[in-house]
Parts: sequence; C-alpha cells; structure tokens
Amino acid sequence: MIRRVFITALIASIAVISVPRAAMAAHTFYGIVVHVSVNNIKVQDPRTKQALSFLILPKFKNVFSADGKTTYQMAKVRPGRYVAILYDQHLLGQRHANTIYLMTGANQRIGKQ
Repeated sequence: MIRRVFITALIASIAVISVPRAAMAAHTFYGIVVHVSVNNIKVQDPRTKQALSFLILPKFKNVFSADGKTTYQMAKVRPGRYVAILYDQHLLGQRHANTIYLMTGANQRIGKQ
C-alpha cells in the first residue's frame, strides 16, 4: 500500500516537472494605464476597449526602459502612460504583473529607434 502511494506521488511530481516551458510562459498585455494604486494597476487596450487589472506586490521594482537595462521607479507609471505588462496567473489564480515596460504609442519601448 505504501509503495503504491509512493509510486503515485513520484509519477505526479515527474508530470509537474516535465510541463513544457511554453505552458509556463507569461502573457503580455498592451494598453494605457487607467488606474494605479499601491497594490493594483488597471490597463485598457485602446483598440478593443478591454480593461484588465493586475495585482502588484509591495515594493514592486520591475519597471524597465527600452533596452531593459535601466529601471524606473513605480512613480513613472501614471494614468495615461502606454505600457506593456508581462503577467501570469499562477499566484492564487489572480493576474499579477511580473514586469512593466514603458512604451510609445506605436507599441515600441520608449527610446527604441
């Protein structure tokens, strides 16, 4: 009986480890910031008018420049800014932002030529 439970647990753990990397990839959402607070950001896609909210962890510091080398403070993310948000839903099933890129209106990162 114990051996059967052990084998089942081993097979389940191997199945979880062997999940393809693409299935674990983050999603990207482009849009204009509508609302920013300490733990939440709401972004609306101007083409489809779809708005999504994302959780932000306290002391969130993943706001990047065009080349991804320079970080900005969260104070640079204000309503009206065009952003790209890389997010996933692994934490309690809620969308949460992993990285925020400041973009131009042409879907290009600020400073990219």
